[in-house]
Amino acid sequence: LINGIDKYITGDVEEARVDLKVPLYVIEGPLMQGMGIIGDLFGAGKMFLPQVIKSARVMKKAVGWLTPFMEKEKREAALANGTDPEQPKWNGVVLMATVKGDVHDIGKNIVGVVLGCNNYKVIDMGVMVPAEKILEKALEEKVDVIGLSGLITPSLDEMVYVAEKMKATGMTLPLMIGGATTSKRHTAVRLAKKYDFGVVHVLDASRSCTVVSALLGKEKQNYLGDLQEEYTEIRDEYYATLIDKKWKTLAQAQAKGPKMDWSQVPPKPQFIGNLCIKDHPIEEIMQYIDWTPFFQVYQLRGKYPNRDYPAIFKDARVGEEAQKLFDEAKEMLAWIVKEKAMKCTGVVGIHPANSVGDDIEVYTNEDRDTVKCTFYGLRQQLDMNESTYICQSDFIAPKGVAPDYIAAFACTGGIGCHEARMKFEETGDIDQAILLEAVADRLAEAFAELIHAKIRKTLWAYAPDENLSLEDMLKVKYQGIRPAPGYPSQPDHREKQQMWDLLDVNRLTDNKLELTDSYMMLPGASVSALVFAHPQAKYFSVGQVNIDQVKAYSARRGEGGVEGTERWLGSTVLGYEKK
Repeated sequence: LINGIDKYITGDVEEARVDLKVPLYVIEGPLMQGMGIIGDLFGAGKMFLPQVIKSARVMKKAVGWLTPFMEKEKREAALANGTDPEQPKWNGVVLMATVKGDVHDIGKNIVGVVLGCNNYKVIDMGVMVPAEKILEKALEEKVDVIGLSGLITPSLDEMVYVAEKMKATGMTLPLMIGGATTSKRHTAVRLAKKYDFGVVHVLDASRSCTVVSALLGKEKQNYLGDLQEEYTEIRDEYYATLIDKKWKTLAQAQAKGPKMDWSQVPPKPQFIGNLCIKDHPIEEIMQYIDWTPFFQVYQLRGKYPNRDYPAIFKDARVGEEAQKLFDEAKEMLAWIVKEKAMKCTGVVGIHPANSVGDDIEVYTNEDRDTVKCTFYGLRQQLDMNESTYICQSDFIAPKGVAPDYIAAFACTGGIGCHEARMKFEETGDIDQAILLEAVADRLAEAFAELIHAKIRKTLWAYAPDENLSLEDMLKVKYQGIRPAPGYPSQPDHREKQQMWDLLDVNRLTDNKLELTDSYMMLPGASVSALVFAHPQAKYFSVGQVNIDQVKAYSARRGEGGVEGTERWLGSTVLGYEKK
């Protein structure tokens, strides 16, 4: 169990079952003892997450072997005297779910594995789970803690809604919050005020056991009291920054947009229209993989100068484990190619476009008299004594100045990933299921890198002589940019819908690449972006915006009021308190 070897586990467990007479004793004896050692080693930094996940696989297979025997005992006891035999003595029961509207769950799955290794029973409800279902399940299973996960900005508001529902129904269970967009500040400012029985932000999987232990331990009230004091300080600091913030009006910010040289307007593309790239060879995509984020998924972080791939293999602490994990990832890629387990498909489009203020009009043809769609922009507005305040529309030639173009693409490395993952989970190979998802994410990002290179060099051909290494591409040494809707340059996820319609993604991919109602891409291992070609285009973050811009943006989008806009932009973008 400690070494993560499952080759002999069923035979060993059966031997122990015969020897100990009662299947439950096998779980509560050697298996729980082993998991206890694993939890201690992981907590002390002497065991790494990939090893923990392998041990969890062994545990799952061991329990899977014992379950039919336990069920048989349960039936026999019920027939004999109407009572159930003892159930395993868990340290606690944790319900976990990715909130409604969000499809990302690899982080949540890893947290579940780590908690399981520390003798907590984990009930995982999956992704896109409505608040009502979460509460219903929590009551039904008599859980001790609820854990919510989310990746995108709208998930933050959904977490607030869950907390409000918990309070309204009289729940007193502690609530854990985690995921890429979550933060201690958001938890303190938005969530802790809504629910009085403990809301804790969990930074990563390695902290989850400490938090759950504190929430279920004898010192719970002291722990929550200290946390409340910390949250009060964070809130006070946050509200102080609101008072101190200085803003440019939208008109002032627009007047200070960057001065663009339109004599350098990109050339007319070699290809105009939409193009579907179906089942692109994975062997070619693999050459574009950036491996550094892969190791971050498994919380393998080397110390400088061995922080990133491939230098991480030289790191004294994590290097050996990183090399093992890398070898397993390459084996997984080889298996994917051999078994044709996953497919990579994408859609690329290049169309005539011009900017109109902070927005970008995309036209049906070169006459530019019929607007096919509009990409709406947000402009930097927080007064930071900057000389320029940027909006993505600044990088497209204004209407009437010069004919310009915009490219867009959507691609996935995950067609077939869900089905393959489910097969791994059915056989108890949870380490392979998590590895598959992590590799699929890398393929999606690599496919995006490949497509962007093709746009630059051949399809649009505004940089036909480019000869960059992968390292230089990852350092953004290419001409132009490829910002993704829902991220810093344009934080409104709804902008993906215009892209989907423009590219005709659903039809061209036979509905293999879709948007959910909350504008999340399915499969989850997918990437979409706009491509700007001007040599002065650069990546930037809009940061926070003020109410005057939100009103103007909402009006341009044809919305009845700012409420919907505020919800989609979320508290991280709004520079004021919503009414």
